[in-house]
Amino acid sequence: MTHGVTIAGTGSYLPEKILTNDDLSKFVETSDEWIVTRTGIKERRIAAEGESTSHLGSKAAEKALEQAGMAAEELDLIIVATITPDTLTPATACYVQQQLGATKAVAFDISAACSGFLYAMKIAKRMIESGAFENALIIGAEKLSAFVNWEDRTTCVLFGDGAGAAILRASEEGEGRILATDIGTDGKQTHLLNIPGGGSACPITIDNAGKGLATLAMLGKEVFKHAVTRMKNSANLVIERAGLQPDDIAVVIPHQANLRIIDAIASRLAVPNDRVFVNLHKYGNTSAAAIAIALDEAHREGKMKRGDKIVMVAFGAGLTWAAAAIEW
Repeated sequence: MTHGVTIAGTGSYLPEKILTNDDLSKFVETSDEWIVTRTGIKERRIAAEGESTSHLGSKAAEKALEQAGMAAEELDLIIVATITPDTLTPATACYVQQQLGATKAVAFDISAACSGFLYAMKIAKRMIESGAFENALIIGAEKLSAFVNWEDRTTCVLFGDGAGAAILRASEEGEGRILATDIGTDGKQTHLLNIPGGGSACPITIDNAGKGLATLAMLGKEVFKHAVTRMKNSANLVIERAGLQPDDIAVVIPHQANLRIIDAIASRLAVPNDRVFVNLHKYGNTSAAAIAIALDEAHREGKMKRGDKIVMVAFGAGLTWAAAAIEW
């Protein structure tokens, strides 16, 4: 008999190359103090030439499979959450399936920006609960360095590359489980954070190739306001659905975008800062990968033990938001 869906293993992968704030100040008008004061970011990772989103995702997946004690051939489902796919088609998940040798897995991508990993978690959880699949590999992976305008100091200082993964399967008696999930979208705010070029609405042509249209554009102050409100509401919803109180929560893993947003969320959820996991200073904003990487790091650093209650909450372009409450 199953008792819901559990996280059987986690994994993450960060490229070797580190780009510090001081490095950035050599080619764009900024400084370590300016970036740290406004964002909390000290450095970020940059994928090597020839290292694509699928490569990052596959390396994170291998670690998650190892921890779960599973072989890739056993996987039923692979969902990759990304806004920086290897190719427009086929899906990045297909490349991951090939690289892992997960020959029987159904594989597809979802695009929900920074909320993508938690979107994937909800989808995979429902599919396992329905009996359609016995297990799932969910991945948040991004090579944002390929979609950043390195001349725009308001955005290029924020983003980094990386990937995180988790194995989901039906939970047995005594195991932890995903208690509650929430996802949401406000399509009226698509203009606040986007990559305007490169799709069918604005193909890249010889005439516009030099205009940086296939790079991230953001209205930061507006995004901040929406982020705090939506993340607070979404987190409170899953806390309530799971029957929890703030004191019950051992760890909060928020999206790693900006330390000011993280601090604002912590205070609004009435959770002390020492229970909020932060790795933003090391990696910057890795979009769909951020919560996945943070979950793996928190797990491997021993931040949660069996039975602990964890809340994850994210916000991204779309606008999208998502949250999950988990019993570890």
